Formats: sequence, C-alpha cells, structure tokens
Amino acid sequence: MTEQHITEMASAIVAAHRAIFTSDTLPSQHVPAPSRSEPAYLAALQACSALGFIAIDAECLAQAWQRQTERTGQFDAAHWPDDPQDFGLAGADPTLAFPECPRALGLYGVLPTAEWVGRMARAGVPTVQLRFKSDDQAAIRREVQAAVAAVQGTNARLFINDHWQAAIDAGAYGIHVGQEDLDALEGAQLDAIRASGLRLGVSTHGYAEMVRAHAVQPSYIALGAVFPTTLKKMATAPQGVARLQAYVRLMQQYPLVAIGGIAAEQFPQVLSTGVGSIAVVRALVNAPDPEAAAQDLLSRMHSK
Repeated sequence: MTEQHITEMASAIVAAHRAIFTSDTLPSQHVPAPSRSEPAYLAALQACSALGFIAIDAECLAQAWQRQTERTGQFDAAHWPDDPQDFGLAGADPTLAFPECPRALGLYGVLPTAEWVGRMARAGVPTVQLRFKSDDQAAIRREVQAAVAAVQGTNARLFINDHWQAAIDAGAYGIHVGQEDLDALEGAQLDAIRASGLRLGVSTHGYAEMVRAHAVQPSYIALGAVFPTTLKKMATAPQGVARLQAYVRLMQQYPLVAIGGIAAEQFPQVLSTGVGSIAVVRALVNAPDPEAAAQDLLSRMHSK
C-alpha cells in the first residue's frame, strides 16, 4: 500500500472524529516514530496525532486500531477503538486484582486534612480522600490516623492519597496513587497493599496510562483532568468531556471516577459519560458553606 493510501486512511479517521475530539486545548501533535509498518497502524498514528493525542496515547490508539482491523478483517475509519481486547485489557489474572469497591462511588471529596475529611463525611459525602502533603513521616501518620477516626460513625469510604503504609497501619478503606507513584511502587509493595485488603485507586490521564493502570487491576480508575485545574501542575492538557466519554466506553469494567476542575454546573455533562463518581476539591473546600455545597453536589449526583 502506498504512502498516499495511508494518508487517505488517516484523513478518513480525522474527518470521522474531528468534531468530537478537536479542541483549542488539545492542538495537533508531531507524529511519533512508528514501531510497526501496517497501513492501519500508520494511518491511525498520523490521525491520532493530528487529533491532539500525545505520542504515548497516539501509539496506544494506533496499536489498538491495528488489532481492531485484524480482528474484524477490515479497516473502519468511523469506528473509534473501544474494545478492551484491542488494547490488551483482556485475560488478566483475577487472583491478582485488588479488592472491589462499589461501581458508583458517588460524590468524591478530595480533602487536605483529617478535619476536612470528618467534616465532609458527616455532611454525607460517600467517598472521601485525604490528600495530606508533608515530608514529616510522624505528621503523616498522625493525620492518617486522625482521618480514619474522623470517618468512624459515618458511611464514608476513606482513601488515603500516596501514604500507603500509614493507610494500612491505620486501617483505612483504601489508597489512591497517581501514575508516578504507581510507577515508583515495587512489586513487593504492591503485594503488601493487596494483601492488606485495602482498595487501590489509580489516577490516569489518557489511554497509555489506563493500560498501565489495568496491569495492576486496581479497585477503581480515576480519569482526568477533565477540565483545567490550578491545584496541581498537570503533565497533560485537560482531556475534555469527549475524551472522557471514550475512556468510559473502554474502561467500563472498572468503577470510574472523573476528576479535575469539575464545578457544580458541569455535573450533568460529566455524568452523561457514564462515570459512577465525580471527584471535587475546590467545589467543597472553597465554598462559603461547604456543608451546603456538599448537599447541592449530592443532589446533582442523584439527579443524573
């Protein structure tokens, strides 16, 4: 097949999906060096780069498009890959999976202190996360223990961000790690978390990271950042609702949490993607009346 034919295939993909995936915050990217030579793969690598997917995600999608083409026996520019087997997401050993958590984790408050954790748990927020930033290990242990104590007597599920050993020691419900933290965990550490019975949540920011997260079979996967956020410097641009919807179609075997810059008025469009949870930070901690804000957000979750 000639270069012209491959270019025409790439143009067909872009034409079919430009309206969905193109945005000002996701400009076209340079095409990465190819790792294989099949026409469907090469066309998809070009097209996904043009649609604004960064190199590792364009590569992941191109590999999936090639597998889809081989599996179905035809190249279909209109069918965006969404079958888990085309991304290598089938066949994992279920004995290595982390414990399950509810499919719908509901409103998910990401909170800076144990005091905030207790306050939002008492306000009825069903899932809370302590994101306590400190290099003082003794302070971390105290804050984690205080957060576990703060949710007692409520129905809230408490995840601890990053500090997995302190979370195990204190008896939290689960642990949440970012992609960098997941990469830093050694096999023995993952085994220790799994053996503890705690749930594991993992942040992802695109196709390649979702595939990486699946390799450890976490309890849930967080998808984002959906919208711009000032809370942390993000390595990737805001993904937007269209990409979020594509991610949900692919990863629906997991409980899914949308995160990143989501305000109350954006709940309907985020929930329309099929996620079972929305994580918020500023919508609670920056609210004039956090308890009232929690009630408003809970009502929006339930009105989907």
